[in-house]
Amino acid sequence: MTPLLIGSEIYRGSSYGPWHPLRIPRVSTVMDLARALGWLPPDRYRASPRAKASALTVWHTPAYVAALERAEAAQAVDEATRARHALGTPSNPVFPEMFRRPATGVGGVMLAAELLRDGGAVHVPGGGTHHALPDRANGFCYLNDPVFAILALKAQGARRVAYVDIDAHHCDGVEHAFASDPDTLLVSTHEEGRWPRTGTLADRGIGNAFNLPLPRGFHDDDMARVRDALILPAVAAFRPDAVVLQSGSDAILEDPQSRLALSNNAHAGVLAGLRPLAPRFLLLGGGGYNPWSVGRCWTRLWGTLAGHEAPDRLPPEAEAVLRALRWDRRGGGRPVTPPEPWVTTLADPWRGGPPTEGVAERLRDLSDRLRAWA
Repeated sequence: MTPLLIGSEIYRGSSYGPWHPLRIPRVSTVMDLARALGWLPPDRYRASPRAKASALTVWHTPAYVAALERAEAAQAVDEATRARHALGTPSNPVFPEMFRRPATGVGGVMLAAELLRDGGAVHVPGGGTHHALPDRANGFCYLNDPVFAILALKAQGARRVAYVDIDAHHCDGVEHAFASDPDTLLVSTHEEGRWPRTGTLADRGIGNAFNLPLPRGFHDDDMARVRDALILPAVAAFRPDAVVLQSGSDAILEDPQSRLALSNNAHAGVLAGLRPLAPRFLLLGGGGYNPWSVGRCWTRLWGTLAGHEAPDRLPPEAEAVLRALRWDRRGGGRPVTPPEPWVTTLADPWRGGPPTEGVAERLRDLSDRLRAWA
């Protein structure tokens, strides 16, 4: 199957609010930038459907789904709903599309699973909301589309699914869903000590879960070692029928929500290594709070998936997409003036260096466990 991208116009007009980290455009930037590059002709694009409430109760509780629908309709929540379901909080605010937007993400991954029935690759940049819990919103995530992606892939015939998450934050909701499932592999790299402060090295899960917390300053050379010593061997040994990659870009150096130091080369390298390891490949978005770094990263990954090389210099139409972005780091402050490489290039410079302290020791511990597990 020719690689496909699933998107939606709902991401262009919706925002979590003027003070929230997710006030920035992300999916719409990927769509516009990919089209400006000539990488997204009409036959490569699919509009995402919206998952119905009845489909969401396969994993989320009926009470929570109903509360999320009510909150969108009323544009308010009462104290009991806030306490029980964590809706209407600073992290998970009330906003006009608070049900429809995440339901579109779930609909996108469910469509992707159908399209991947006979193999292929699909990118759903609106997916990757990996924190949501069955009865609660959590960490900017109202519905857990990675969970639905794994469930839908299995319903479409993929018995064993490998889920790899390179977001700066641990995928606590996904691990909650599949920690005891022998047919799901979870490999997560994430910044140590960062919210939600789960996924420690000692937290090995009940089933096939490999968590690698990363120290500050973790860079591209570190990730290349982790990829080759942990991520790819674990997935290869698992022999999955499908791979899901959550490619949160908040681990990139310029992102305000982590202290990791990756470039988008790290993401592209993980993607290229994983793609041959299963006949079905689903690429999700995730975190990412600098509009230039997230838009450039996910567009570059789509290009990698679709067989395009990043140009040395963006053409004027693509450059115009990036120059039109506006962002202030704290909300209501002075807009950031992007450095020229943020608007003229797609691929970051390589960000390497000597091994970051602590990475080799943690990797050795997990490698020993991986050999015993495999």
